Amino acid sequence: MRNNQRKAAISAYKERKIAAGIFAIRCNPTGAVWVGKAPDLATIQNRIWFELRQGNSRHASLQQAWRDHGPEALSFEIIERREEEDVAYVRARLLQARLDHHAADLGAERL
Repeated sequence: MRNNQRKAAISAYKERKIAAGIFAIRCNPTGAVWVGKAPDLATIQNRIWFELRQGNSRHASLQQAWRDHGPEALSFEIIERREEEDVAYVRARLLQARLDHHAADLGAERL
């Protein structure tokens, strides 16, 4: 990759729209559900799957489901997408409220 192409790619990455939101991870064999919030939905699944592969997840029940059933038994879905808010604390409060709602609605464990 040439230097100017690299600079253009970096610039495009920095200028991309970031969507925050709520996601769910489901264990198909057991029916267990975990919900979480993320400031960037485009990157959260990769981060969680990396932690699970390394055996470093902070969420013992999710790590156990990964060990017992394998990665193919877990599915990731975006439940709610929020466009970028101007003020970070407003976004954080909205995401927390929506996380609480979806966790109660789905009977899910919070991540």
